[in-house]
Amino acid sequence: MTALLRVEDLRVRFRTMGPLKALATGTKAPFIDAVCGVSFEIRKGETLALVGESGSGKSTIARTIIGLQRAVSGSICFDGQEIEELSGTERKPYLRRMAMMFQDPVGSLSPRLTVRSLLTEPFRIHGIKRRDAGGEAERLLRLVGLPADFARRYPHQLSGGQARRIGIARALALNPDLIIADEPTAGLDVSVQGEVLNLLARLQDELGMAILIITHNLNVVRHMTDRMAIMYLGRFIEVGSTERIFDQPRHPYTEALLAANPEPDPDAVLNRIELKGEVPSLLRRPSGCEFHTRCRYAQDLCSRVFPEPSTNPNDAEHNFRCHFPLKGEIVSGLMLSHPVSVGTERS
Repeated sequence: MTALLRVEDLRVRFRTMGPLKALATGTKAPFIDAVCGVSFEIRKGETLALVGESGSGKSTIARTIIGLQRAVSGSICFDGQEIEELSGTERKPYLRRMAMMFQDPVGSLSPRLTVRSLLTEPFRIHGIKRRDAGGEAERLLRLVGLPADFARRYPHQLSGGQARRIGIARALALNPDLIIADEPTAGLDVSVQGEVLNLLARLQDELGMAILIITHNLNVVRHMTDRMAIMYLGRFIEVGSTERIFDQPRHPYTEALLAANPEPDPDAVLNRIELKGEVPSLLRRPSGCEFHTRCRYAQDLCSRVFPEPSTNPNDAEHNFRCHFPLKGEIVSGLMLSHPVSVGTERS
């Protein structure tokens, strides 16, 4: 299947202090690297999830793709066109084919504008003249299951679920090929979360768009995505099909994330894994494998050598970075994992 979006070796950094302060303190590199050499692709009509703890760089990737943040280096290729080096005017036709749903459904809507103005704003920004702006607003409201009279409301008159639907409608205004959904269920009741996810799934089936989902909710990932990427300190440490990673995680961090996922069955046997220590600061990245300070399987090699990418011999699209990857064994629906011994073949 053709890749709609291809990102290669993307690097994004933020300055930690001004040039004068850096000079005065003798700081040679006053930056933190929020995204370090990330590569992935999203195919047409596919759903990819970015998963990881807060601060791992997920939203930074999304903002860089959409043009709200500039990369230090790397390639962002959309439908065969490299867009990272384009100027703002040159980028506009490609950005028109992408849309973003922001994490805060109410905060991302201007309190001064009515829903009608919010929904038709993309047309004004991209210079698309519509004879009937009101008709377009009503069409988009119907698309997300809201009545036409919502067009007269202001954001403060909306519930969290209604604001999220308005955000989806605004993202769909220009019929994008790719939607980036940053925590689409954050702050919503469980029943409303289900409605929003069902809505996104239905719209994807009807419109054929690709979706990049950023979320902490692993239940969302399992039931809605085709592939997933696990992030830690700005790097991808495991990438593959959602089914493969849930059934056979190879990285200890992935194993811990999956084990921490809430289980609705009160009688279920839980196999929780407690990670020791805190997430390291981006200002002081650990040497070697950056997860070794919290990994229960860590050995001396892990603290000294950064792991190269490895591929699952049973699945060419399942990649991970670990010196001693886990060996998955399914036992009565529960995953029991253990590291491969030094010198043995990875499986």
